[in-house]
Amino acid sequence: MENEITLRKNDNLAAYNAGEKKHLKQLAFHKCLKKNRWVFGGNRSGKTECGAVEAVYMALGVHPYRKNRDNVFGWVVSLSRQVQRDVAQAKVLHYLNPRKIAGITMADGKKDSPEYGVIDQIRVKNAFGGISVIGFKSCDQGREKFQGSSLDFVWFDEEPPKDIYEECRMRLLDRGGDMFGTMTPLKGLTFVYDEIYLNAKGSPEVWCEFMEWADNPFLNPEEVNSLTESLSSSELESRRYGRFTSGAGLVYPEFLQEVHVIDPFPVPKEWFDKISIDPGLNNPLSAHWYAVDFDGTVYVIAEHFEAGRDIDYHAERITSISDGLGWHRDSGGRVAALIDSAANQRTLASVKSVSELFYERGIAVSPRVNKDLFSGIQQVKSYLKVNNGKPKMYIFSCCENLIRELKTYRWGEGDLPKKTDDHALDELRYYLMTKPKNIPPPPVKTEIQKDKEKKFRKIMNERHGRIGGSR
Repeated sequence: MENEITLRKNDNLAAYNAGEKKHLKQLAFHKCLKKNRWVFGGNRSGKTECGAVEAVYMALGVHPYRKNRDNVFGWVVSLSRQVQRDVAQAKVLHYLNPRKIAGITMADGKKDSPEYGVIDQIRVKNAFGGISVIGFKSCDQGREKFQGSSLDFVWFDEEPPKDIYEECRMRLLDRGGDMFGTMTPLKGLTFVYDEIYLNAKGSPEVWCEFMEWADNPFLNPEEVNSLTESLSSSELESRRYGRFTSGAGLVYPEFLQEVHVIDPFPVPKEWFDKISIDPGLNNPLSAHWYAVDFDGTVYVIAEHFEAGRDIDYHAERITSISDGLGWHRDSGGRVAALIDSAANQRTLASVKSVSELFYERGIAVSPRVNKDLFSGIQQVKSYLKVNNGKPKMYIFSCCENLIRELKTYRWGEGDLPKKTDDHALDELRYYLMTKPKNIPPPPVKTEIQKDKEKKFRKIMNERHGRIGGSR
């Protein structure tokens, strides 16, 4: 009886489930149903905890949010055997109740004291009556050691080499298994940056979240402050905030997807401001719809971004999106927009300029934009900068191409940004350089306006109070 009470007291998984050792971003990770999900976190942000718990959930068949299976076989992949023993293995043992262990096979050491050795496999009693297996692998074993098995899950504790990542993906194919990773991005802009954070291939199964020290309520605030003061700004980016950094230099490091990207909401028509266009035919044409609230905060609320289309097509799409939003028209019934001043030029191939062609199709474009590159970049930075917990610009999650360009826009040689993938950023600069002014609230607000503002404040409070992920 005394032994049973001790075992129950030491059930750390039950404590985690009860919220005693779990914070909101860990919960968001467990709730995500996508098959390739990652947590980029600073040291001691709680990322490894949720990875270990996820592996234990699956092996036990007791995951609170996913479909559970019997006889699960999964791998825990560490960088080395020593790191396995000291980190991932220790966390799995911490959350796996000893009563649920059917047996342990050691790679090195004694199974009676597995925490002091290196575990090869743990056999786990599954809730459906079968036996699951948690196998441990290390990247220093080489790719060949990762061949041959069919798996239900792989947990990467820290970033693996690309060849091992690819091999593990093959191991999951037969069973339709899940891959998840928890890592501090210390290696710069590696394949994980492209494959997961940027989701360059556009996979619907990729999801990621960032964790930092402030997300972990179990850390001592005084210790956090002390360590923050001791680290350089570049170290803080990765070791506190879990962000990717590179010596090549992002133009907009101020952009934080978890801060600036929000879910769409019904925007009051009183906020509608301007459309901005960067024209292209073979190259992408980029257009965004911008709104400004009563405090001067900018919202990018809609996007049109396509290459290889003619003026007729682009004009139709801009008109259609504007109609869907209920966007305002000018006195002639045309949709008004800013556009690159180059659109006024006529070429030998056409007797009419792009501006004139758009005008004939119901889009009244104004080429009077400030194209100064460096002033424009500084203007964008000022809107991205977070003051008192909030930036001056938010971007709806449906504006995927603008978000992608903000993530990838980099400095090149000669103190100039690389002139690639910047079509959305060009017209963002054109718009912000018009210096959108604060729109004063009407002297007397109608009940409808009051209700809209009340609902909006509720949405924004929920946004800043909840945890969002990469979309």
